[in-house]
Amino acid sequence: MRLIKLLVIFLLISPLEILSSDLLKQLNLDSSYAIKIFASGLDSPRQLAEGSNGRIFVGSRSGGKIFAIRDSDGNGEVDEKILIADNLSMATGVSFFNGNLFFSEINKIWKIENIDQFLDQNSSDLPKKVLVTDNLPSDKWHGWKWIMHDEKGRLYTNVGAPCNVCISEDKRHASIVRLNNDSWDYVARGVRNSVGFDIHPISKKLYFADNGRDWLGDESPSCELNKVDQEGSFYGFPYKHSTDIIDPEFGELDPGFQFIDPIAELGAHVAPTGMTFYEGDMFPGLKNNILITLHGSWNRSSKVGYKVIRVTLNESGDVVDIQDFISGWLANDKVSGRPAAPFVMSDGSILISDDKANVIYRITPHLAS
Repeated sequence: MRLIKLLVIFLLISPLEILSSDLLKQLNLDSSYAIKIFASGLDSPRQLAEGSNGRIFVGSRSGGKIFAIRDSDGNGEVDEKILIADNLSMATGVSFFNGNLFFSEINKIWKIENIDQFLDQNSSDLPKKVLVTDNLPSDKWHGWKWIMHDEKGRLYTNVGAPCNVCISEDKRHASIVRLNNDSWDYVARGVRNSVGFDIHPISKKLYFADNGRDWLGDESPSCELNKVDQEGSFYGFPYKHSTDIIDPEFGELDPGFQFIDPIAELGAHVAPTGMTFYEGDMFPGLKNNILITLHGSWNRSSKVGYKVIRVTLNESGDVVDIQDFISGWLANDKVSGRPAAPFVMSDGSILISDDKANVIYRITPHLAS
């Protein structure tokens, strides 16, 4: 009889609840926050965006798909998942602007016009995608794209270096660029691989994270947080890394540019892959702070990263403090998840994608019982 009761209890517990129990109990964050799994069963989710009616758009880097997901009944868990594009190459970047959804492949950016209107029709067909540009390098090494619109509707993306460290003939490599008709304006150059950037809510200056080069030891060079005070500035790669690491192969060459140092060093090999300013009202203490996901190391003798950090800025936009916001995915050199990108929902709650556990977490205030 006891066995039957245990079986019934097990059957009443959903797979999501089992996953939540195993994964969430390892995580550490301030007791004023609550974290739960918002969506599961996603294949390598990365960048997130939100439509005008609460749907979240997410790309699948490994699966080559774009999905629209939604918590339609308001219970805190996704119960609607709609495929809206497939057969894509490293579909990681998504951005929503003026009713249209934009998403990236390695060398292309597409859009679906009036995406929410289409989804509300409950069509069984995939929506029509319109090519925005295919004028991007097709290198797979550091080829996945983060995309973003500013408040004027201008579209930004990253072009990573096609190597660990090199000088490329294609000057778009190792940069952050902005689309101008069918060409690109340089926003930042000498950027090895930025997979996360956002615009300061007040100063309107672009801030970006940058992944440092490999194979210079466990502690060198540091990944970076940077600020763009003047568009087109040069941030060092491949000649200089972090604040003062001269590259052993290219450091003696004269690039003819003045180097801009990072405003903060984030640690060697931590691999920042997403960042956002917090502009919501749910957590007033986070206002205008930066949340950065540290995806974690792969070529270090002991692992580092695998957490979300909080960067506090002063009124001048300079870094005054960096603290862990969520940790616990790394314990005893074993990894249970890899936070990939943060996103602030319109209600002020925070989403974090995890492309190892294939879930999206949601952070809300912890309510006292």
